[in-house]
Amino acid sequence: MHTAIVILNWNGKAFLKAFLSPLLDSIASTPEAEVIIADNGSTDGSIDFLQAHYPQLRLILFEQNLGYTGGYNQALAQIKADYYVLLNSDVQVDSNWLEPLISFMELNPQAGICMPKIRSLNQPDYFEYAGACGGFIDRWGYPFCRGRILSHIEHDHGQYDTPIEIFWASGTCLMIRAALFHELGGFDERFFAHMEEIDLCWRAKLRGQQVWVVPQSLVFHVGGGTLSNDSPKKLYLNYRNNLWMLHKNLPKGKRFVTLTFRILLDYLSAFVYLIRCKPTLFSAVFRAHRHFWKGRGQVSPQARGTVGHIWGKSIVWRFFLKRKKLTFDKITFPLQ
Repeated sequence: MHTAIVILNWNGKAFLKAFLSPLLDSIASTPEAEVIIADNGSTDGSIDFLQAHYPQLRLILFEQNLGYTGGYNQALAQIKADYYVLLNSDVQVDSNWLEPLISFMELNPQAGICMPKIRSLNQPDYFEYAGACGGFIDRWGYPFCRGRILSHIEHDHGQYDTPIEIFWASGTCLMIRAALFHELGGFDERFFAHMEEIDLCWRAKLRGQQVWVVPQSLVFHVGGGTLSNDSPKKLYLNYRNNLWMLHKNLPKGKRFVTLTFRILLDYLSAFVYLIRCKPTLFSAVFRAHRHFWKGRGQVSPQARGTVGHIWGKSIVWRFFLKRKKLTFDKITFPLQ
């Protein structure tokens, strides 16, 4: 089975210098795997560096930044493989990270997407924010992870080392069957970046596909390599895209109530930013909502039913209002 590991690079020369060589070493004994770099119009000398030091690698070059969604869609349209691994440039892989993912997919044909366990490169004993050990959402569409609930990140002491079915896999490192990616039409390019992998996984689950985390595979993520966590642009994209995702994928009977309540919670969070003297974040939330309403007609609802692995309670209520810092093992599903 041919596996294409595709790194979408945008001004990530420093990360390529640090992490590309160990990545290539990690797959040296896996001849059916290859690394391909798709470049989103970098201006930091990334291409010159790659051509000088890694001339054997295939490069796919774009003249401008097409975002995570457009960059990957256009790159994967040019790559023939059985599996795609979408890997951020700011990821350091463990020496035996790929084989557990391939083996899991080979043994579990019902799984269309899977991901490794993700720890923080800066704090290697802790899970990393962007995915941790598998993603879920609550009843109002807030993402959380096995190992990370909102801003509370757990120490990894092996408590989540069992593979389980999840709701979403992190775009930090995501393996997907190539046929499924193309069947789904790839990422929704209107998202540009952020929440696009949750939308992709949701659409896959609506087609009967499963999404899993395989903790026997381990990678380490720098995080915030493109946009920092306090970036107004990142906040804007997260708020807007989350609303688009809910509008697209929720069943008709739940769409109105969920979106109404979620919008009220977003407005509440905006005023919290204002009270904390963060006017740019306050403005980002309202800009996101304005563009959600403006673009809502172009993001048509498509859901045909419900899917599992959505927590029927509210993470925000438990975390902020009840002042309880939850860990995933304390969450009792039923999943709705």
